[in-house]
Amino acid sequence: MIDCLSIIQRYYTPGNDDYRVLVLHSRQVADLAVRLGQRLIDKGEPVDLEFVEEAAMLHDIGMCRTDAPGIHCHGTEPYIRHGILGRQMLDAIGLFRHGRVCERHTGAGITAAEIIEQHLPIDPPRDLLPESVEEKLVCYADKFFSKSRLDEPPKTLERVRKSLAKFGDDSVVRFDEMATLFGEP
Repeated sequence: MIDCLSIIQRYYTPGNDDYRVLVLHSRQVADLAVRLGQRLIDKGEPVDLEFVEEAAMLHDIGMCRTDAPGIHCHGTEPYIRHGILGRQMLDAIGLFRHGRVCERHTGAGITAAEIIEQHLPIDPPRDLLPESVEEKLVCYADKFFSKSRLDEPPKTLERVRKSLAKFGDDSVVRFDEMATLFGEP
């Protein structure tokens, strides 16, 4: 198992607000993703739970490079790019599989068509959809927790659907497919 906190500490200072937000949120996501993954294992389906936990702990590492003051991030990039930035950061240290999770966890995944239609600052436009069960577990679990309200209980399925609906019906359809696969949190 890789030491996720030492990787996070390459970019964040322990004790700072952005570090606290990242680590608490990531722990919430990791705990849920592992729990949901264990359900699949109990049904006889293969899941790399160690990787799921690591990827969940690192999925938002790129947020420090974004301009998101509500979660104590004072970088220069638009927040929508935090997954792409995280992939670049993790690829740079050889964690390519973990980097893919970063890039593919935003929303319920994002298609090239959505990038173009919504004028998202992602160039070149390409499909950024979770593909493996592990990628989907992190993406799905992430939707239930807010980084700006860390003390709140997990969101309900309906609340997640409502928040994704503003990004289009296809986003909700992709989320519902994951909900069918993984069930209620």
